[in-house]
Amino acid sequence: MNFSLDWSFYNWDLISNFVIKGLGFSLMLTVIATLGGIFFGTLLALMRLSGKQWLVVPATIYVNGMRSIPLVMVILWFFLLVPLVIGKPIGAEMSAIITFIAFEAAYFSEIMRAGIQSIPRGQVFAGQAMGMTYGQNMRLIILPQAFRNMLPVLLTQTIILFQDTSLVYAIGAYDMLKGFEVAGKNFGRPMEAYLAAAVIYFVICFALSYMVKRLHKKIAIIR
Repeated sequence: MNFSLDWSFYNWDLISNFVIKGLGFSLMLTVIATLGGIFFGTLLALMRLSGKQWLVVPATIYVNGMRSIPLVMVILWFFLLVPLVIGKPIGAEMSAIITFIAFEAAYFSEIMRAGIQSIPRGQVFAGQAMGMTYGQNMRLIILPQAFRNMLPVLLTQTIILFQDTSLVYAIGAYDMLKGFEVAGKNFGRPMEAYLAAAVIYFVICFALSYMVKRLHKKIAIIR
């Protein structure tokens, strides 16, 4: 078998016609899933820390349940079952967005819960002594500090999320990996296509990881 690479495959047409569209969706999915995951994850974390069983129990079941199921299975279940429930398909892209938000909320919830618990209890008591409600205490005192403490971990989870966006190929969504796959099939060069995809994913994730590491050092100095 001939394993020589066709270097002419790597050109601007590959990027402009196949990769940019997929990269755009991958980045959009990452940003939306991160923001949605942090929002709903924070709500889940507050539910688990509320001490009220009618909030703790469902939040715990949701978080532990989601974290126990492979993401690709959640993607497939949602894509295949939701149309049966609502009576019409919602499309691969929208299905991927909703699934990622729901899935990542469970992981961001654990990160936020750890961040909230890292704040000294004395600050909570101080807020209560000033007459603040539970919501005001969380919004004005606890959560801002928790976000700062957990920022490197939140960003690291976002990088993992970007890598996981490649799983939407399972439902036919056009992400960056799908763009390379289509190009490889069209030009009959699948080896070159998957090699290029691996390099691009590595470069993006390595650069982001380096930036997170620098940020973590700065936050450590501030502390």
